[in-house]
Amino acid sequence: MITRLTPQDASFYRLESSSNPIHIGSLAILDPALDYHRLLELVRSRLPLVPRYRRKVREIPFALGRPVWVEDATFDISYHIRQSALPAPGTDEQLYELVARLASRPLDQARPLWEMYLIEGLSGGRCAVFTKSHSALVDGDTALEIGHVILDNNPQPREFADDAWRAPREPTDVELLGGALSHLAAQPRDTYEVLRDVGSNAFSVVRGTRMAVKAAANAVRVAAAGTPDSPLNARTSRSRRFAVVSTKLEDYRTIRRHFDCSINDSVLAVVTGALRNWLLSRNEALIESTTLRAVVPMSVYVDGTDALTPASEVSSLLIDLPVGEPNPVMRLSHLAHATKAAGQQRRGVRARTLVHLAGFAPASLHAMSVRAASTFADNTFNLVITNAPGPQTAMYIGGARMLEMYPVSPLLRNQTLSFGLTSYDGQVFYGLNADRDAMADIDVLVASVHESMEELLGACI
Repeated sequence: MITRLTPQDASFYRLESSSNPIHIGSLAILDPALDYHRLLELVRSRLPLVPRYRRKVREIPFALGRPVWVEDATFDISYHIRQSALPAPGTDEQLYELVARLASRPLDQARPLWEMYLIEGLSGGRCAVFTKSHSALVDGDTALEIGHVILDNNPQPREFADDAWRAPREPTDVELLGGALSHLAAQPRDTYEVLRDVGSNAFSVVRGTRMAVKAAANAVRVAAAGTPDSPLNARTSRSRRFAVVSTKLEDYRTIRRHFDCSINDSVLAVVTGALRNWLLSRNEALIESTTLRAVVPMSVYVDGTDALTPASEVSSLLIDLPVGEPNPVMRLSHLAHATKAAGQQRRGVRARTLVHLAGFAPASLHAMSVRAASTFADNTFNLVITNAPGPQTAMYIGGARMLEMYPVSPLLRNQTLSFGLTSYDGQVFYGLNADRDAMADIDVLVASVHESMEELLGACI
């Protein structure tokens, strides 16, 4: 089966670079430890539910059209599911360091764009499963993240019919070219897109000059728009740091009930307070009007009650986080008003398929939030905060109970930090993915999340 990448899929695919791998990651901590062969067979049996995970990207000769998804004739599941081990008994800090290294590596574009690692040797008889899927691979509506299908809601894995998939013959370059020409004949309006791409390749020197001029113009426009200066924006290196925070979902509900706000508002207030404390630790000059601009998801939680359910659309909007405000209650009030006022300007992507899927997992929602963030122009925000609800009952992978689950969101261009949050089984788990050079003090930010939570809970008394 051959299908063209959508314009957004193609954009993500071409955005990949050695210093900006654009994949969505997730880290699950399991108890007891899972056997590698059991994981291999589990994923093999569920692949029919995510058929794109057997497909790779092929470029059209002479760039006569967007790249296409084709079945990988040499698909080897053991290449994608890998074993790694910590020196037993491995500590959580060693695990996070390994995840940072794995998250730093771009995916192999000659193969289907995903990898899964079984990480053994964790203390207490635990193991971890780290998965990364390219953002071009997961759209959350027709193509879901593999975490949706390997999770079960009881220790006994669901049974599926035997997979009848057989490796097909891959199309030749001539066949791909013929298909592209036929498509252009049927859809002549797409010719402009092809000419634009071909012209871009043919006149690379001119393009480089134009890009330099455009970059200078963007800098002027950003300055005029008042985008806040921040240590969160710089050219990224090839290496990452990864840190986590675990908090109680009931604490956010307490804040929500006391101040009559949404759970999204309480989450943003905690993150804002943490960023404020971190900036102060760096001796950054803060005045009351100082803000950081974040792209945040909306319509992720339906929380008119204390129940948490994913909505039918994932949207994102720009919010100014009032990091200069010293009063935590005033910070929350500013955020509640800002999210309400900005709600009419949100950028949405569909989530219908995702919401109704059994075995729901949040990684696809994080992928969709990143997609929505990418619709905003470069240099118009300081960071991305993705926030997705997970199941509130225990889930299992191959019979092993999932204790914790952390998102690993990618860094967009010139972004040195991303916040990913996932609620699961009464907890809210933060995954902080950061540039290694720019965020040597990420542990200070981790401690600041707890401090910010204590401030807000103290204001509820």
